[in-house]
Amino acid sequence: MAGICCGVVGEAAETSSPIEPTSRPSARRSLDLLPLKYIAADVSVPPLENSRKRQRLDRRASPARECDNAVHSSKSKVVEVVPNYSSKSPTLDSTSPTVVEEYPRYGVTSVCGRRRDMEDAVSVRPSFCQETLSHDKKLGFHFFAVFDGHGCSHVATMCKERLHEIVKEEVHQAKENLEWESTMKKCFARMDEEVLRWSQNNETPSCRCELQTPHCDAVGSTAVVAVVTPEKIIVANCGDSRAVLCRNNVAVPLSDDHKPDRPDELLRIQVAGGRVIYWDGPRVLGVLAMSRAIGE
Repeated sequence: MAGICCGVVGEAAETSSPIEPTSRPSARRSLDLLPLKYIAADVSVPPLENSRKRQRLDRRASPARECDNAVHSSKSKVVEVVPNYSSKSPTLDSTSPTVVEEYPRYGVTSVCGRRRDMEDAVSVRPSFCQETLSHDKKLGFHFFAVFDGHGCSHVATMCKERLHEIVKEEVHQAKENLEWESTMKKCFARMDEEVLRWSQNNETPSCRCELQTPHCDAVGSTAVVAVVTPEKIIVANCGDSRAVLCRNNVAVPLSDDHKPDRPDELLRIQVAGGRVIYWDGPRVLGVLAMSRAIGE
């Protein structure tokens, strides 16, 4: 009833003619009804159809100044954004086509496990190396690597920070005579030399272990590296970190684990004067579950 009264009162106020003076009792009755008008207006009740039309007309009849300001403000925002965007990407031009560099899709996840600190590291470097061929065509190489540290994390961290740079240097030196097998062997050997040189110089590690000799001498890391080129995937590994390719829900191994019980690795360990002890699996000297690693 409050909504109906409010609507009726609004319509009567516009359509009816001015009220002529009446007797005192009728005037008193009209005064008694006046507060009902305000009370009904304060109540949130859906208005009548006529009042809805009136609200729409009021909105259309609102001053054009606010609309003009809104248009001007939106234009000013566009003007401020466009120059900044064009300055960041100079290739965007009305006369030149837009060049967008494509990156392979990738995802990364890592779990610390029961260790106090994370000893592993992941390195993802899209387009870490741009190689120019003889016909002036640039090829973007993408670097992906996983380093499984043991003993502490500083060797895995060093591999994360340096190995892709070493691969880039070797690729640039080889140029068109690039042989990936020999190149990756050089990269792993250089990385191992840097770690050994660092440990001999007693430099400050990039971790919080605060290990001193001889405890820090047993710190190392496995490594598996995949360099993705437009034509092929180059995989190299040291230790038991593994690379697997999935095609049509079928896992295709791309690397061979360096395990102590592998016949060739077992022979190499014995020739070097080591032993393989089966303690919760085959381990070098009963400690390491892999036969090769960077470091120690």
